[in-house]
Amino acid sequence: MPEVRKEYHWDRLITCYANRPANVNALMARSFARSPEAVAVVDGGVRLTYTQLDVLVGRLAVALARRGVKPGDRVAVMLNNQKEAVIGVLAISRIGGVLVPLGTRLRGPEIEYIFADAQPVAILYAPAFAAELPASGPAPAMRFDVGGPVWAAMLTGGEGAATDAAPTAQAAVEADQHDAFGILYTSGTTGKPKGAVLTHLNVVHSCLHWEDAHQLTSEERTLVCVPWSHVAGLCGVVLPFLGLGGTLALMAEFKRRDFLALAQRERITHALMVPAMYGLCLLEPDLETFDLGAWRIGAYGSAPMPEPTIQRFAQAFPKLQMCNCYGATETTSPATMMPRGDGVLHAESIGRTVPCGDIRVMDEGGVELPAGEEGELWIGGPMVVPRYWRNPEATAASFVAGYWKSGDIGAVDAQGYVRIADRKKDMVNRGGFKVYPAEVESVIAGIAGVVEAAVIGHPDEILGESVIAFLNVTPDALAGLDEAAVRSYCATRMADYKVPERVVIGVAQLPRNANGKIQKADLRQTAKTLPTLSAPRPSRKVQAP
Repeated sequence: MPEVRKEYHWDRLITCYANRPANVNALMARSFARSPEAVAVVDGGVRLTYTQLDVLVGRLAVALARRGVKPGDRVAVMLNNQKEAVIGVLAISRIGGVLVPLGTRLRGPEIEYIFADAQPVAILYAPAFAAELPASGPAPAMRFDVGGPVWAAMLTGGEGAATDAAPTAQAAVEADQHDAFGILYTSGTTGKPKGAVLTHLNVVHSCLHWEDAHQLTSEERTLVCVPWSHVAGLCGVVLPFLGLGGTLALMAEFKRRDFLALAQRERITHALMVPAMYGLCLLEPDLETFDLGAWRIGAYGSAPMPEPTIQRFAQAFPKLQMCNCYGATETTSPATMMPRGDGVLHAESIGRTVPCGDIRVMDEGGVELPAGEEGELWIGGPMVVPRYWRNPEATAASFVAGYWKSGDIGAVDAQGYVRIADRKKDMVNRGGFKVYPAEVESVIAGIAGVVEAAVIGHPDEILGESVIAFLNVTPDALAGLDEAAVRSYCATRMADYKVPERVVIGVAQLPRNANGKIQKADLRQTAKTLPTLSAPRPSRKVQAP
C-alpha cells in the first residue's frame, strides 16, 4: 500500500495518500507524459491517443478561456458517453472551471432548477438535448453545440483556440486541492436536488483508491457503459482510468449484445456496471461464445447483486473477478470496494472500506456500535465532499464531525467486511439510478385533482426495483384520470427512470399512522397484490391546477 499520513482538511483530520498529484490536472498530466502514444479514448471508429487528447483538450481550454470562462466559473455539460464529453471535462478542469454534469435523461424543469442553483456561465451540449434546455431565465449565456461549426472551429484551431498543445499554458490554472472540481446534483428526501461539491482532493483520492484497491496498471482497458455524468461513471471509470494512462471504450447506450461485442473487440480488462446490466448479459443464449478472456475485473455497485448472477458469471468467465463497490455522490464514488477474488466468498457484503476511508456504525444517539451490530453508516475520509453547494442547512444536517451520515443501515464485521441491511432514507434504486420518492410525489402533486401521492419501490427481477405511485384524488378527478395520463404528465417533467411504472388511483385516503404519516410499509404490501403490468392504455391529457 502506498504511504499514507494524517492531514487536516476543512474541519477534519483524515488519512491521505502522502505522495499524490496536487490536483486532477496534475493527475492527467502524468498520463499525457508517460503514455503519449497509448490509446486514451475509443468512440465508435475514432481512436484518440493521449497526445491527440491533450491537444484537443488544450484547444478547447484556450477557446473557453478566451470567451470568458474564468477559474471558479461553473460550466454545464449535457452529453452522452462520447469523446466530446471527455474533452469537455478535462478542458473545464484545465482552466480552473467547475464542471456541472447534466444527466441526459433530465427534463426541462429539472435542468432549470440546476441552472438556477449552480448558475453556470456556459453549457456544452449535444443537439439532441437542445429542446430540454431552458432558453431564458437562469440559462447560461454561452451555449456550445458539439455538433455545430463553432465547436468544430474550437477543436481545429479556429475561434482563437490553440493550434497545438504547447500554447495551452496561457489558459492552464494550477488548481488548489481544495478548489471545486465539479458540482454533482443528488436528490434528497426533501425532493430538492443538492449539489455535492467535489474538490480536487476528493477526486484525486477516489482515483487513487481504485488504482490501489484493485491493483490497476496503465495496461487496463475499460468499457464506459454507465453514464459518465453520474459519480460512478465520472469518478469510478473516466477519471481513474485516464489517470492511470489506460484506455476508455465509450458506449453511448447500453445494449447487452453490443456491450459483449465491444468488450470482445477491445479486449477489455475491466468494466463497472450496475447489477441489472450483468443480469441482462446473462439473457444472451450464447454468452459463453464471446471471447472475454482479458476481462479480469467485473465491478458493480448501486444495488445488491443476486448471488446466482455472481455464480453464473463465474461459470461463464472463470478469470473474471466480481467486485462489489459502494458509495455515493457525497463520497466521490467508492467508500467500500470488494478485494479482488473475494466477490464469490463474500457475496452478501459490499466490500471493505477504501484504503484512506473510515466507516463507523452509529446508533440513533450517536454512539459507535460494536462489530457486527447494525446502525447507520457514517463515512469519513479524503473522498468525502466538504459541503453541498449553497446549502448550509443540508450540509449541517448531513456532515457531522468530519463524517457524512449515509442514511444506510448496515454493519461492519470483525474482518472489516461491510454489509448493508436496509436503507434509512426513502430511496428507490431502479437499475442503478436513484429515485427519491419525494421528488416524484412533488411532481404528481401538480396534477389537478390529486389530493396526495405516495411513491414506493417494488422488487423487480431485472432492474432491482420498480417505481409505483399511489394516488388519492378527488371524486371529480377520478373519472378523467388514468394511469397512462399520470405517466405521460410525469414523463415531460422528469427523467424517464423516475416515471412510475405503475400508478394506482383511488379516492380513499392513503394509509397513515396516528401521527398522520403515510405508512409506506402498508403500500408495499398492497403492491404485492397488483396484477402484472399490462399493455399501456390510451393516455388522457391531464392538467396542472
